[in-house]
Amino acid sequence: MILLSIDLWFILEKVILIACIIGLSFFIAMYTTYAERKVAGWLQDRHGPNRAGPFGIFQPLADGGKLFFKEEIIPLASNKILFLLGPGLAMITALVTSTVIPWGAPIFTDKGSIPLQVADVDMGILIVFSVVSVGVYGIMIGGWASNNKFSLIAAIRGASQMVSYELPMGLALIAVLFMTGSLKMSEIVANQAANGWHIIYQPLGFIIFFVCALAECNRTPFDLPEAENELNFGYHQEYSSMKLGFYLFAEYINMFVSSAVIATLFLGGYDIPFVNETSWKIESWLMSLISFSVLMAKISFLLFVFIWIRWTIPRFRYDQLMNLGWKKLIPLALLNMIITAAVMLWLNK
Repeated sequence: MILLSIDLWFILEKVILIACIIGLSFFIAMYTTYAERKVAGWLQDRHGPNRAGPFGIFQPLADGGKLFFKEEIIPLASNKILFLLGPGLAMITALVTSTVIPWGAPIFTDKGSIPLQVADVDMGILIVFSVVSVGVYGIMIGGWASNNKFSLIAAIRGASQMVSYELPMGLALIAVLFMTGSLKMSEIVANQAANGWHIIYQPLGFIIFFVCALAECNRTPFDLPEAENELNFGYHQEYSSMKLGFYLFAEYINMFVSSAVIATLFLGGYDIPFVNETSWKIESWLMSLISFSVLMAKISFLLFVFIWIRWTIPRFRYDQLMNLGWKKLIPLALLNMIITAAVMLWLNK
């Protein structure tokens, strides 16, 4: 009976945490669209959205409501099952990635500690990469099932772009793993809290990882799958209503999760800079809230950089995109990995 109650408590804890993370992801995705339009307005010396509510804060709700009540259209010549599967797969893979990210310091109760992490598995960062690699199928299936030439070309672009930029991203990650000796996300955060953030020791790895994250999220200057002046509307050209909404939400959730992964790997995760948290004599729930707020501040800064780059740098040509990935980033990532391995061997003599 005791075992049953412990299991029920564990299940309830994880269900609540999963619900909170999904709700947070949707909320951040909604208001990242608002932030993007506001930042664009600020950079272009205009107001941005300011009609729906004070300062336009209800604009994401208005946009979501509009998409929700739009007519559902499925092209007659499309593969209907795959046409419906594409946006669902894109959304699911975007959400699943967040399960291994530690969102804050654990909360201690009478029943034990509650980690703010759905799954603290030994191969945490590999799960992130494996799920992200599946996400390309959402784009590929949607583009192919639409039976539209422009959608198919955009889907092929998106697939080749993601495959090309996963290689330097993985190589940049290996240099970080040399320093931590673990694939567990919680141990990567703990290592940075004890020895300093990885961005200090891996500035080149951080730049490579961030550039690859831009490409993985199909963000400017790597938004070739959505090049509207070449491909009309991109891989989701034939989609409408909430199927289109799923694709748009998936893009912004991917931005949010990518920012969380970058913050966890290079910016200390929920670690508070220049502060020894163990010396604070405060309740564990308050410490968890503060550490979660610190992580969200880091994520917000990275999201701002994503948006800033979109309205600052023009789109690359496709050959420039491939040249950057294969001829520049992969050699740099290999060099960074070799130098890191040599330094680690020298220090561990």
